[in-house]
Amino acid sequence: MSMPSKIFLVDDDELIVTTLTKMLKKEGYDVRSESTPKNVVSIVRTWSPAVVMLDIRLPQRSGIEVLEDIVRAGLRTQVVMLTADDTAETAVKAMKLGAVDYLTKPFNIDEVKIVIRNIIDRGKLKQEVDYLRRVHSEVFDREIIGTSPAIQELKEKIEKMAHASVSTILITGESGSGKELFARFAHRLIRESARPGYAPFIRVNCAALPENLLESELFGYEKGSFTDAKSDKKGLFEMAQGGSILLDEIGDMKQNLQAKLLRVLEERSIRPIGASEEIPIDVTVIATTNRNLAEAVAQQTFRTDLFFRLSTFYVHVPPLRERQADIPVLARYFLDRLAVRYNRKGIKGFSPAAEKLLVSYRWPGNIREIRNLVERLVVLESADEILPEHLPNWLTGSAGPMAHSSDGKVALPAQGISLDDLEKDLIVQALERTKNNKAQAAKLLNLSYDAFRYQVKKFGLE
Repeated sequence: MSMPSKIFLVDDDELIVTTLTKMLKKEGYDVRSESTPKNVVSIVRTWSPAVVMLDIRLPQRSGIEVLEDIVRAGLRTQVVMLTADDTAETAVKAMKLGAVDYLTKPFNIDEVKIVIRNIIDRGKLKQEVDYLRRVHSEVFDREIIGTSPAIQELKEKIEKMAHASVSTILITGESGSGKELFARFAHRLIRESARPGYAPFIRVNCAALPENLLESELFGYEKGSFTDAKSDKKGLFEMAQGGSILLDEIGDMKQNLQAKLLRVLEERSIRPIGASEEIPIDVTVIATTNRNLAEAVAQQTFRTDLFFRLSTFYVHVPPLRERQADIPVLARYFLDRLAVRYNRKGIKGFSPAAEKLLVSYRWPGNIREIRNLVERLVVLESADEILPEHLPNWLTGSAGPMAHSSDGKVALPAQGISLDDLEKDLIVQALERTKNNKAQAAKLLNLSYDAFRYQVKKFGLE
């Protein structure tokens, strides 16, 4: 069930406020009012109304000045000016400053209804258009491809959670296995079943931002709350109202912030840095991680209470090597679409022998790795059919580049291998696994940072 749109009335005329409040509530709106301009900006920031109906003549300050404060603070709300001036000259000035419409006193109730309804409908339509544009531009990377029993079971679990409108979902799996795809899948199902219409999907990488920046990004802050807070900033939780927020790689979140997140999950409200009021949130929290959180709890790097709170509704995305039936399906899917993108429409597909090699490889980088390989083949190979000789040397050995012999040494494929190809592939895998964090990737390969940077430059991977 969608939440009613919020209308904020700012007028010192008690009769007007009473009349409009009664009428708007009857129309199904959530209404709040103030008679002075003192707390208007603070209320708009914390309550997030869809429309502010603002009287031009207010005690202490004019409505024009209040409008300027709202615009200056970057608050996303639609302002309708209320005026007793028949010439409406001041209201027109207000519209130039950012108001979307004005109403002249005494009001025609039917006109008020139409104006408010049109403003809210336009806002929803704009949000829906923006949402559909994003979906259309990114749909290529959002489809869940796979026919294996593991994938079907995973989709069924998420469908049950979505239809129950659960408030928190944890998705685990290796890097590149498709955790974000399933997060978007869950968001889409929740949106269709419980939140028809536009519903934002906000993604934040918990590993990419330092703790102090992550907190301000998640919860926002008020102007002056710290040295660099030059203006108010709305947090990502607030921006995700009515939709979902994806906390990617939550296992890397610092414990101090874990405690604050736990409070958000339990109380369903946030407090921006420097704010004195809580902001209620209606958001589905979807957390993903490639870490074993149970081990992190044992190592005391992840809070036990947060782990249990997140793992109530939990799914695991199996790595590609555990669902081999999906490998040729994914390879053909990426080949078809990348062929269109790069104008290689004549390409037929993979030969049976090439497909067999794809299936026998372990794909440590999972779906991301197979997509990258197919893109390389589409761009660099001119043949109509992908044959074994077109595949990288490290893949044509069925055991893969890191296979080991019985004595523990790295096994050399019978047909030989290109050291450059192997070296480049390991560099790429390290970058993918660490989400392009060069310092962490260098550690994975036991290289100094400078040596790793040299290798990246050597293979043109900057």
